[in-house]
Amino acid sequence: MEQTKPLEYRESAEYIESRPDGQPEPCPSEKGLENRAEGKQGMQREKPEKTEKQEKQDTYSEQSEQSKQEPRRGRIHLMDELRGFAVFCMVFYHGFYSMANLFDMPLGAFLFRFFMPAEPWFAGLFICIAGISSDLSRSNLIRGAKLLLVALLVTGATALVTPQEMIVFGILHFLSICMMGFGLFQLLYGKAACALHKKPRLSFHILPLILCVLLYLLTMELQKGYWGLPFLFRLPVPEAFYSNVFTAALGFPYPGFSSSDYFPLLPWCFVFIGGTVLGRLARAGRFPAFAYKKRIPFFSFLGRHALIIYVFHQPVILGICYGAQALAGLWA
Repeated sequence: MEQTKPLEYRESAEYIESRPDGQPEPCPSEKGLENRAEGKQGMQREKPEKTEKQEKQDTYSEQSEQSKQEPRRGRIHLMDELRGFAVFCMVFYHGFYSMANLFDMPLGAFLFRFFMPAEPWFAGLFICIAGISSDLSRSNLIRGAKLLLVALLVTGATALVTPQEMIVFGILHFLSICMMGFGLFQLLYGKAACALHKKPRLSFHILPLILCVLLYLLTMELQKGYWGLPFLFRLPVPEAFYSNVFTAALGFPYPGFSSSDYFPLLPWCFVFIGGTVLGRLARAGRFPAFAYKKRIPFFSFLGRHALIIYVFHQPVILGICYGAQALAGLWA
């Protein structure tokens, strides 16, 4: 008598016999894992290998993404170039001034009058960049003291060589006072921040910059005896403010005061302070990317050696003018 097999056994036996290899069908879970493994192997086989060029492109894209997120660091070459351009313009302007006022050259007088309206612009550019650099420096007190010593030497030299054109309070005097004042502010602010357990770093805000612009406009006519906003109002300043050399350095020149290079604290200190506000962006690496690239090596060189050029350009100009005057006398 043939023994009857269970239904489950018969179904499984028929299923096994129907497979070509005679092996049992795996369970659904095992089958899914097997299919996924085969799919991964197929993807790995189908995925082409990256060439060296593609790997370089991927590396460059990753670096560019990181550069967008991270602050930029390094020397800001645009500042060197702008400072060099300002020094270049100031040297020629002083040359035209010397030709016109010291040697009575008609060509110098014409060029001096022609470039006179541009002088506040490139001088202001130079002062603003000095403010930016001061915010990046940690030794403004020492830098300012050294620069003041150079400024006093310039005053003594001009008093001996050209007493009629002596520099009493020029741009070097002005910058030295501003640097030392800003250095003192940094020192006091750092101590106050430490006492309050805060970070001694100021972040950039647009409002201080706007305030500097308004204060500059308010005080830009103090030398003429007025203060106010252009095209809005203009008020006279009491004559008592215009009394001595110290008030002249502040921005209130007394009658008869003379300085061939004159940059008082008012209104120019607000340009310097505005530069220190912009310096917070530079310190945080938030200047545009093009500011960190070198484009004009000539101006960049002048900007890196601005102090040396400014100190020695006037003797060179005087020598050239004396030489030109002597040659003109020989040909006459």
